[in-house]
Amino acid sequence: MKAKILVAIALLLTLLSAAACTALNAGAADKTEPGIKEMAITTSDEFNQNQHIQKEVEIAKGKNLVVTLFSNATTGFSWDEQTQIADTSIIQQLKHEVIGAETNMLGAAGTERWTFQAENAGTTTVHFEYSRPWDGGEKGVWTFDLTVTVK
Repeated sequence: MKAKILVAIALLLTLLSAAACTALNAGAADKTEPGIKEMAITTSDEFNQNQHIQKEVEIAKGKNLVVTLFSNATTGFSWDEQTQIADTSIIQQLKHEVIGAETNMLGAAGTERWTFQAENAGTTTVHFEYSRPWDGGEKGVWTFDLTVTVK
């Protein structure tokens, strides 16, 4: 009987931890600096429904665009560090960061974040691929295509 109670308590604590992590990740998209445009998918739910997502964003010339995507390195998958930009005269990739989980729970997911700067007016696309980077690893399991219009 004690064992069943302990298992139930452990399960409840695990569920509460998972809910707290989801709430933390969802709130992270709201913490942007003024003048920075952000596009974020911070849980796997959207990619599980559609493995190839397309979105659009508009940004002012000279401003930064931050793209944050769900990632879980413990699975061996990661997003390509260098994105594929169709026209680099319109936007430039400034940096890429891997952000670990906000918990010590084994196997917990984090995010990856790219910062771009809008250089010139126009429209271009940025292509992201979620793959296992080693030879023979699965490529492009998830993709994210972002159409960026700079005004």
